[in-house]
Amino acid sequence: MPPTALVRTRQLHASGWSDREIRAAVTQGTLIRLREGAFCAPDIDPAYVEAGRAFGRLACVSLLRTLGVFVLEHDVLHVHIHRTASRLPPRGNQRSHRRRLLRSPHPDALAVEPIDAVFDAVLCQPPRAAIATVDSALHLGVLHADDLDELFAALPRRYGRLRRLIDARAESGPESLMRLILRSLGCPFEVQVEIGGVGRVDFLVAGWLIIECDSRAHHSDWIAQRRDRRRDQAAAARGYVTFRPIAEDIMWAPDGVREAVIGLVSAAGRRIHRLS
Repeated sequence: MPPTALVRTRQLHASGWSDREIRAAVTQGTLIRLREGAFCAPDIDPAYVEAGRAFGRLACVSLLRTLGVFVLEHDVLHVHIHRTASRLPPRGNQRSHRRRLLRSPHPDALAVEPIDAVFDAVLCQPPRAAIATVDSALHLGVLHADDLDELFAALPRRYGRLRRLIDARAESGPESLMRLILRSLGCPFEVQVEIGGVGRVDFLVAGWLIIECDSRAHHSDWIAQRRDRRRDQAAAARGYVTFRPIAEDIMWAPDGVREAVIGLVSAAGRRIHRLS
């Protein structure tokens, strides 16, 4: 049984299961009943289960989250319901999508195709988050460069301006969002720069300011923090200044991060003026 597909009673019968064995498997938790005549594996992400129980498929940001793709918010369960299906009331904290899909999933799939999830995620999120989601999907191989033509041809025309801002080199959502902050400031910057004696850094601004986007997942323990501080020390010895905004600020308080970069760049400009 594919991990993200439902299996029907007739398929279980064809594989030699009796009705009694099916009921016993559901009771024991080795089979999950989604609805009448439809089941799935027990180790599936609960989001797929909820989508299946809603007579739909996991979609939009909810599907992308399970694939490891960056999305800014995913508190609401996004489910695609076939346009001809009965209009059932939403189940709990759920949002339904009923548009015609770009690509038809397998009839038993519990999720839409990734390109359709990205399409809806672009529409459901603010533009900066949408860019970060597309970056992430490309970086992880969930979406391919060849898919971009199809994606942007299907999106409303106003979203075409986002395409030139996409950069699959971003290794995380916060990196994408930080890149957009720097673009908004008009700062000259490079992405994923290798510095001798320091290593690769997320951004190098104006040739002297290193910006590293720190997340709890990769910088929470003391070993990681000690490594980062020694990198900063090595960078300082080579004349670089390092700024480490935390991911949650980049995502939820970008104005503060933006002001910090402005302050650093402005201070450097004043120092240069005094020396000249």
